[in-house]
Amino acid sequence: MATEASSSPSSNASGGDPTSSSPPPASSAIDFLSLCHRLKTTKRAGWVKRGVKDPESVADHMYRMGLMALIASDIPGLNRDKCIKIAIVHDIAEAIVGDITPSDGVTKEEKSRREQEAIDHMCKLLGGGSIAKELGELWLEYEGNSSPEAKIVKDFDKVEMILQALEYENDQGKDLEEFFQSTAGKFQTDVGKAWAAEIASRRKKHG
Repeated sequence: MATEASSSPSSNASGGDPTSSSPPPASSAIDFLSLCHRLKTTKRAGWVKRGVKDPESVADHMYRMGLMALIASDIPGLNRDKCIKIAIVHDIAEAIVGDITPSDGVTKEEKSRREQEAIDHMCKLLGGGSIAKELGELWLEYEGNSSPEAKIVKDFDKVEMILQALEYENDQGKDLEEFFQSTAGKFQTDVGKAWAAEIASRRKKHG
């Protein structure tokens, strides 16, 4: 990832000068952060439905994705700071809508509508300024898979899931093959493919 890109004006997803970003007032910031507390208490539904003991929260998942973006090797033209931002924003709507999974019977369109509505609410909660605008645009970029940064974070999302699945298999004796099957062949980047292959190799050795 091109670390130098993070210091340029183009690193601001809203397209403006990052120095011009005005923070939300304290009351708005605390309201927003209190809402985001739900990310720490909302358990990842896939693990709950498979009977995993003490499953991770949505916040746990996003945190390790942020670490992935932080430690990944440099890729020319890729903005590391933007990747980290997308990682910590990509599931933020789940603070309101919860972790909707395919087994819930909610269509992709309806899921997207609910999440967009949640993002709009959260941006208004922040006061609708430049930071709120950036948050909304980062989320849309991820949802649309519309940039190199979004693509690699999409891969991190899958990598984090199968790494967690491997850890639950090792720690709790679970068979979570379906999570590996659901991501097979879907990685878009060299980093994602390499990390997924390493996880698969470790799983094979352990099994």
